[in-house]
Amino acid sequence: MTTEPRIKGVYSAATTPLNADQSPDIGLFTRHCQRLLDDGCHGVALLGTTGEANSFSLSERRSILEGAVKAGIAPGKLMPGTGVAAIPETVELTRHALSLGVTRVVMLPPFYYKGVSDDGLFAAYARIIEAIGDDRLQVVLYHIPQVSGIPLSLSLVGRLIEAFPDTVVGIKDSAGDFANMEALIAAFPGFSVLAGADPLLLPLVRAGGAGCITATSNLVAASLRTVYDHANDPAKAAVVETAQARINAYRSLSNSYVQIPTIKAMVGLKHGEPAWTEPRPPLMALNTAEQADLAAKFAQLP
Repeated sequence: MTTEPRIKGVYSAATTPLNADQSPDIGLFTRHCQRLLDDGCHGVALLGTTGEANSFSLSERRSILEGAVKAGIAPGKLMPGTGVAAIPETVELTRHALSLGVTRVVMLPPFYYKGVSDDGLFAAYARIIEAIGDDRLQVVLYHIPQVSGIPLSLSLVGRLIEAFPDTVVGIKDSAGDFANMEALIAAFPGFSVLAGADPLLLPLVRAGGAGCITATSNLVAASLRTVYDHANDPAKAAVVETAQARINAYRSLSNSYVQIPTIKAMVGLKHGEPAWTEPRPPLMALNTAEQADLAAKFAQLP
């Protein structure tokens, strides 16, 4: 394991627009990806929680990733989620990414069965990595126990790094426990610890973290990039403070209602694109009153 994180920067947990028939709107999605990169994101972490990945079929997930590459998004800028409940399907999605030249993935553990042991989780990740058998692969583990129900312990992360030092290179920590992120940084020098919550990017970078993969980057990527670039520069303290306040305001509004439909509605408001409004069930779009309230508050944001 190198002492320099291999994956660093601001990555957007990109949301996924839908057509009227609820299929992925790949054209609008790829335009959004390019906007995110133009606004300062180092890369796009598509097909994650915010991207509603677990509401899409394997075929749809493949088509979304293929669409991004065909649209000219550099494979090195893409970091798709490939972890699903079934090991063979995780292997399939990850191999597909590699076939497109996409070498970095975010990988949930198999998440259906709860209360599983670290031994079981280690065996699952080991089987996936060994079945793929590609030295190019770089895996960012996905720790989001409040959704997956499967926490990734410090000891499990250590075992995976020891067994696969050139493959298991980072973790997206979306649990919101900053002490856990600090423990990961201290225990594993060179391991990429990426915040899953926008307000934690600043303290994480100052603590030696590698960056973030966050939902609000769909809206304020430039501000997140400002925080990342200047977090440790005293001369830019005021600029960073202003950027962080803007990030927090957008994040707070996105949490006013169910977050994923709200993020999508806010992206639609930002770009004048009503097509963003709909998520895929079981998530539901904001109702008329909620949309009106959101639009009024959105108009007041800095």
